[in-house]
Parts: sequence; C-alpha cells; structure tokens
Amino acid sequence: MTQSLSRRHLLALGAGASAPFVLSGCLSGNPTAAKTTQTGDKFSGEVEWWTINLQKNYADYINSMIAGYTKQHPKVKINWVDVPGQDITTKLLAAIASGKVPDAVNYTSTTLGLFASSMTDLSQLFSADELGRYAAGLADPLKAADGRRVAIPWYNGGTSLGFYNTDLLKKVSFDEADPPTTIDQAVTLAERYHTATKKSAMNLIPSVTLLQSYGIEMLSADKRTAAFNTAEAAAILEKFKPLYGSGAIAPGAISTDIRNLPQTLDNKRVAFSPMEISTNLLNIQKNAPDVYRAIAVAPPVTGTADRFILPGQQVFGIPKASGNQAAAAEWLKFVTSPENQLAFCKLVAIYPSTSATLQDPFFTEISGTDPASEARKTLVQTFPHAVDGSLGSGNDEQLGLLFAAEVQAYLPGKKTAQQALAAAEKSWNTELSKEK
Repeated sequence: MTQSLSRRHLLALGAGASAPFVLSGCLSGNPTAAKTTQTGDKFSGEVEWWTINLQKNYADYINSMIAGYTKQHPKVKINWVDVPGQDITTKLLAAIASGKVPDAVNYTSTTLGLFASSMTDLSQLFSADELGRYAAGLADPLKAADGRRVAIPWYNGGTSLGFYNTDLLKKVSFDEADPPTTIDQAVTLAERYHTATKKSAMNLIPSVTLLQSYGIEMLSADKRTAAFNTAEAAAILEKFKPLYGSGAIAPGAISTDIRNLPQTLDNKRVAFSPMEISTNLLNIQKNAPDVYRAIAVAPPVTGTADRFILPGQQVFGIPKASGNQAAAAEWLKFVTSPENQLAFCKLVAIYPSTSATLQDPFFTEISGTDPASEARKTLVQTFPHAVDGSLGSGNDEQLGLLFAAEVQAYLPGKKTAQQALAAAEKSWNTELSKEK
C-alpha cells in the first residue's frame, strides 16, 4: 500500500519530522576513513552511501536495489548507512571536517549552500545524456555559485496546489473548471468573495516562494547578498495590503505559527487557498471531511514566470574527499534511474526527478475523481513547469523567516513596502555574511 508522506518530511528531513520516515536512535556504522587515491574502477570497491530516514519503512526496497546492483557488479560493495533526519546536517558537517566522508550522500536542496564547497562537480562523473534524464527545473538549480553541479535530484513532494471550497464559493458563482491561474486572479477572487460575504477569503500573503513565482531573484549570483529589494518586488507586496486591511485576507495570515493559522479551510473561515502545501489536503480530509468533499483542486497560482516553485527536494551528492567517486556515481545513476524511482513512488506518495518515470501508467492513468486523486493528477501535470526554489544559501529556512517577519510588519501598516524590503535585505545580508 502506498504510504502518505508529509511535506515537512520531504523538505526538512534534516530537522527531523513525523511518520512515516522518522527513526529513533543514533547513526549506525562508522564512516570509512578518507582514501588518498581513487580506485579508478567505477565497478569496484566499497561505496558508503548515506540516506535519510529510510530504514524503518523502506529497508526491503533499498536492500533489493543493493542486491540487484551487486549481483550485476560483484566487485562493488554498497555499505548503506541510514541517518535520522534530525542528525543528517550535523553528521555530514562533522564527516566533512574530519575527512571521513561517505562516498555518496542524501541531503536536501535547502541545505545545498552548507555542503556545496565540499562536493564534487558531478558533471565530471555524469555524461550530458545521463544528466539530461533529470527534469531541468529540478537539476539545474543544484549548482554552486561557481557553476559546479554539486548534486543530482532524487525525489520530491510535488509543487503546491490550489484548493477551493466550492460550497462557500457558490456565493460568487465560482467555476471550478476555470479556477484562478495567476496571483492577480486569486486577488480578484478574494475581493469578490469578501465583497459578497464580508468574510475572509484566503491566507495568501507575500513570501519568498511568491516572489520567485514572479521571477524575482532573491540572491545575487554569488549567493552572498540579497537581491530582492526592487521596485518590482515592492509593487508585488502592495497588491496585498488593501486586501489585508479590508479583511479579504484573513487577519491570522500574519501569524508566526504558519502551521496553525486561526482561519483555515478546515474551519471554513477562509474559502480557498490558491498556493497551498499539497499534503495539507490530507489534513482537511482527516479534520473536516465535509470540507474535503467540497474541495476543487487546481494547479497553484503563479506570478509572471510561468513556473511552479518547489520549496526543496531530496538530492544526492558525492563529497570531494570520497576515494571511490566513480563507483559512487555509478551507484547513484542506478538508484535514480527511472525504473527505480518508479518502484519507490509506488511505495510512498512522492514524485520523481526523471521525466520518464511520469510516463508510466502509474502516473498517467490515475483513477478516481475524489480530491486526493485530482491532486495527484494535478501534481503530475505541473511537473514540466516545476522549479526547485531553494536558495543555496546554507540557511534558507532562516532567510525565509526573516522575510516573513517583515511582511508581517508591513501588512498591518507598521512599515511601508520599501521599508519592509530594506529591512529584510539588511537582515539577509547579515545572515549571509556569517561563516558557514
């Protein structure tokens, strides 16, 4: 049976999270000592391979892959080490500092900036054709500031989605066959709903992801300074202030506890969520089945960039200090092959990084018309326009919180848009100047 997987898991495994991937205990095994020479044979030697939180629920899948690969390549030994999510960042940093690194390691794209300088340029180990099997929007962002390709994509939780309570939206003659596709259209729908009902319509407010959907560059090319303090960004922020002031945007939208907003689809205190974490649909189904039955699912709204932003994904890298890079690269090519990614997707509600995987009937022939089935269909449809929005800063989460704090001050009128952006720019530059 396919298991569900929370977005928090998919994007923040390094911080620890909830089922089904959570493991308890410490890191098993010891990193092999750093070798001074490469084996020179891509099909020989030991490959120490780190993953995140897979042992408990997916050991059979992993061990089957290892057995199949080593049967084909008997001179290769795969030493699988599964690391608890809350430990991966500190353990990998410690391994890099000691020189005793894994040969291949799973981490998240949101921590790319922490590890980029210690990772091998994979364009030296993967051919152009081999790299071409990964979706460009997922693979191309996995480069360091100097252009080195320091990771390849593995799996993700899909883009965000739009959820619309058709029962509440009857008051404005909402057509679920023609939902908003742009942020401006979502703003217009929110205004119409509030005018008709005097109730809040949505929680959508400016964020890093929202600015990225307009094509706003958040960081300079070298990733050392903020780049978003522009007139264009200020104009985007200014779209939202009138809606917040009128109540069309729910007053609780500026809460610092974004996982527990006071006005939600669940409690019917907002009518729609046009750019929502996809796994929140499971929460609606569990907490408010009557609302769930009324939900129409659509692609998320976007700005002007015609792309859907992924807030992060699971990736693989090969540390520079690995003594068996060639064999490590061959193993990663096998793990991330379209066939092996498809097998993994059949076990858990995740999405692949290879376009070929999505051509399988498992994805092209999704049955059912319930919201969950429609969500899966829609996530597959958004794949060609999905882009990893990770910043590569080394501390993406903190930068997001700093930006959110300024938006939370701006919307109630404590600052102008220009003041909020300037303050966010200053705090980002301070954070970016810290030694990693």
